[in-house]
Amino acid sequence: MDIAANIITRIKSALPERAEYSLHEPYFDARELEYVTDCIKSGWVSSVGKYVDRFEEDLAAYTQAKRAIAVVNGTAALHICYLLAGVKPGDEILCPTITFVATANAIKYCGAVPHFVDCESDTLGVDPEKLHEYLSKKKSKKIKALVVTHIFGHPAKLQELKKVCDEFGIIMIEDMAEALGSYYHNQHVGNYGHLSALSFNGNKIATTGGGGAVLTNDEELAKKAKYITTTAKQPHPYEYIHIETGYNYRMPNINAALGCAQVEKMDDFLSAKRKLFAKYQTAFKNCEQADLLIEPQNCQSNYWLQAIILKPGFKKYHDEILEKTNAAKIMTRPIWQPMHHLPYLQDCPKMDLSCAEDLHSRVINIPSSVNLI
Repeated sequence: MDIAANIITRIKSALPERAEYSLHEPYFDARELEYVTDCIKSGWVSSVGKYVDRFEEDLAAYTQAKRAIAVVNGTAALHICYLLAGVKPGDEILCPTITFVATANAIKYCGAVPHFVDCESDTLGVDPEKLHEYLSKKKSKKIKALVVTHIFGHPAKLQELKKVCDEFGIIMIEDMAEALGSYYHNQHVGNYGHLSALSFNGNKIATTGGGGAVLTNDEELAKKAKYITTTAKQPHPYEYIHIETGYNYRMPNINAALGCAQVEKMDDFLSAKRKLFAKYQTAFKNCEQADLLIEPQNCQSNYWLQAIILKPGFKKYHDEILEKTNAAKIMTRPIWQPMHHLPYLQDCPKMDLSCAEDLHSRVINIPSSVNLI
């Protein structure tokens, strides 16, 4: 049997007929054009304007967080989360090795050290039991925080991970860059961590072109986030006064205009994602070679990226499937390189990462755009 051909047939059976399929493309209509045009006509296209204010309010309301602070991208959001958590040079941050590189890079921005931890196979998120066992033996005073990534929009086990953090005196930060619209035990993700980071890159479920946000339920942290992302400029009618290091991280109003229109569509986006998942579920039913990644129990995933996981006996076909699907103009992608494989991060501390190593050789993302319904 041609394994790759079988996977291609199953993918195509779930999708409308097209010449080619992107992995994930944005969806815009007249509302985005209306808001962006209004922003341009107003002249307020930079980091101040009504759409920035509205976008922050809309995000807070949608995620049930007290405050949202819009920034230029998800990496900047993570950087600010780490800084506001009190991360200092030399601190170690427990970081999943299965994540996008920004999660680790922002730790390096702080002069801190990524300390890589393993994932579990059902959520692809940090394994709380394995982490607890590891920390019980590790006893390191350098570990300051844990960053939890919700992989492909699937919530990690937040309650269990929060218990581990509380037991060991570690701050929990959520990297929810991929998880707008995802819920853990009926609460939107991002509300369990001390701080949380969102991304609105062009490939996310809702996009501002480039952009991100910091979420927090602590009003003082929110004020500090707004302040240091606006170059730490002191309030004054006309003088430019700065008394500490700040960052030029504010989201432009024109990007926020796009975001306001996108957030209005979130219910439609989520509905389309679940319909697409249902089609893939039918397509991959009784598949001997791969399983479709399903949202964790007691969670509602946004299904940002659909994924198949090759069964252990078929992982040797991983690269061939990627090669042949892309040759057939079906854009597929492997999961990211584990962070501890990257040359500049190879010497960072780490626990046993055997689950991550295994999943790296078996996970494949398949076309996931909302316009495939």
